[in-house]
Amino acid sequence: MSPETVTLPGGWHTKASLQGPARSAAVTFTIDNKAYVGTGLTIERGALADFWQYDTDTNQWTQVADFPGKARSEAVGFAVSNKGYVGTGIDGASGKLLRDFYQFDPAANAWTQVADFGGSARRSAVAFAIGQTGFVGTGTDGNEQRDLWGYDPTADTWTRAADFGGRGRVGAAAFVINETAYVGTGNAAGINQPDFWAYDPAKNLWKERKNFAETSIARSYAVGFAINNIGYFVTGACSQRSGDYDLWGYDPTTDSWTNKSSFEGTARQKAVGFSVGSKGYVTTGVYGRASYDDLWAFTP
Repeated sequence: MSPETVTLPGGWHTKASLQGPARSAAVTFTIDNKAYVGTGLTIERGALADFWQYDTDTNQWTQVADFPGKARSEAVGFAVSNKGYVGTGIDGASGKLLRDFYQFDPAANAWTQVADFGGSARRSAVAFAIGQTGFVGTGTDGNEQRDLWGYDPTADTWTRAADFGGRGRVGAAAFVINETAYVGTGNAAGINQPDFWAYDPAKNLWKERKNFAETSIARSYAVGFAINNIGYFVTGACSQRSGDYDLWGYDPTTDSWTNKSSFEGTARQKAVGFSVGSKGYVTTGVYGRASYDDLWAFTP
């Protein structure tokens, strides 16, 4: 029997909690109607290497093969051609920054190491996939970066793309709508950033769009996902506590932000988010000394 689903005001629904340890700074990717969540940091046990599959049809979590690299946090993940990819982050044992990358094949429930990330070892980068290419950019290697790299799974190679249009930063958020990636928020030099940018991979070009913070509160380590051609930002470390719960939607056709709802879970940062079908999901994260394993679904 699937765990109980509870419906709350504002379009949010509680779903089955992650079966592994509560954590923050994990990674996620989606393949078909299933999401995969793993790695991350626990307060009690340090960095993790476990990985879990969430089936949105059955509302159930199943443990899959452990991530084979060093247990880590603040890594990135994306999916291309029914394979998941995870890399970069912080080594939980040594504290060193990483640039190794691995492919997950859900059909075989197996991981394979692929080419190291083309840029410097780093944490708190942002990742997304468009077509047959995965992209990783921004983050910090000790200095906040704005480079962007594309990964070709067929050739197993990384190629540098156009640098992100804004300042280098950590903890940005992203979503993809109609073959265009949208990236914004994050922290640069200790200040949460309000700018928001669109990346067209066909033209290898960034274009500045309407600032996120003109309509809300600037934040970092937020969650981004897209549903029905609307992008959403929610949670994160906000400049003012009033922004901890608000959910904002971006419409690329009008280049405008609209307050959509209030997140019904506990305020948090360094959560993960994903969308499957007509729903967006938020899980894990940290606030103060508390880590979370709850899962929330949003239906516009």
